[in-house]
Amino acid sequence: MSANVDLRTFDLFNPTEEHSMLRQTIKDFVKAEVEPQALHHDRKELFNLPLFRKLGELGLLGITVPEEYSGSGMDALAAVIVHEELSYSDPGFCLAYLAHAMLAVNNFAFNASEVQKKSMLPKLCSGEWVGCMAMSEPHVGTDVMGMKATAVATGDHYILNGRKMWITNGTIDESGTPADFVLVYAITGEKNGRPQISSFVVEKDFVGYSVGQKIRDKSGMRASNTAELVFDNCKIPKTNLIGHEGDSMLHMMRNLEIERVTLAAMSLGIAKRSLDVMIRYAKEREAFGKPLNHFGQIQKYIADSYAEYKAAACYVYDTARKMDLTKEGQRVDSDGVKLVATTMGKNVADRAIQVLGGYGYVGEYVVERLWRDAKLLEIGGGTIEAHQKNITRDLSKHL
Repeated sequence: MSANVDLRTFDLFNPTEEHSMLRQTIKDFVKAEVEPQALHHDRKELFNLPLFRKLGELGLLGITVPEEYSGSGMDALAAVIVHEELSYSDPGFCLAYLAHAMLAVNNFAFNASEVQKKSMLPKLCSGEWVGCMAMSEPHVGTDVMGMKATAVATGDHYILNGRKMWITNGTIDESGTPADFVLVYAITGEKNGRPQISSFVVEKDFVGYSVGQKIRDKSGMRASNTAELVFDNCKIPKTNLIGHEGDSMLHMMRNLEIERVTLAAMSLGIAKRSLDVMIRYAKEREAFGKPLNHFGQIQKYIADSYAEYKAAACYVYDTARKMDLTKEGQRVDSDGVKLVATTMGKNVADRAIQVLGGYGYVGEYVVERLWRDAKLLEIGGGTIEAHQKNITRDLSKHL
């Protein structure tokens, strides 16, 4: 923050006019375009691809990408704003956005070569291409070093073999069409007794790349597609290696911070919507001749939820404000905000269901869907147990 900023008027959540305008743009888009389709796409387990492409028209699919590569050149705080506002209405749709804009596009934009960026980023930023990131495998999640996918150099290509699991945007429609762009991690060798992991771009038409199974009947986030990806002697040009062999750990760590802070922002959106719903319902619904908000039990649910939401929001936005997308620097707090915010979001959604009673338990009143969506955020992008481990380890290093 600049030394001449007047802290009496500084807005942590909208520090510049640009941030404020962005938030209003997303609010308007959510009200007009996202909210009307949210319940239907959740019930049918459908990804709204046409709506997703409209995010490209708004300049959001490459929100953190420098302008010279067709992006919007905005910061981590702008990304947080978008994720909070989209998740206020449809966290499942927002998760598909995060998988593209943060896991794939942001990662690629800050790690790829000039030639790669100029060739691929315009398609990703416009929405012509839908992207995803493939790291987890059927038997490997948090334990990245345990992955089995391998890429072997042969002539002008690498031959990739392996399976990736739980990949958001792994397929983009009901027919099993694969994503246009996959940023995939694979083992390319061993160094000092440890696997050497490298990053590659796999394109839709590469021989040997296919969708295995679409993961159905998920508890939540049903408006985003999750799939298994299969690489069977998949031929990847050497020009599609990102950086050098063995660079993937650097790529992962650089991108994990923005991934986790935006996942935390999704929880803020879930909590804010849940809070708004329960406040309105408790004001309008009566019991024993009085509004529900007259009763101490309901007051506790609302007051605790508001205080927890505001505390988490301050932590998330402050961490995002300090984040430099070109390097690490907020590792402890990017773990911290996700640890705090994801459980907060789930708990606030749970209280909203309790306040609404039977109405809260059905899809029409939104909070039931938000409650289901909220649980994934305690698991995806790092489990809460992994965050506890990481924070404890990193804090111990500084003593």
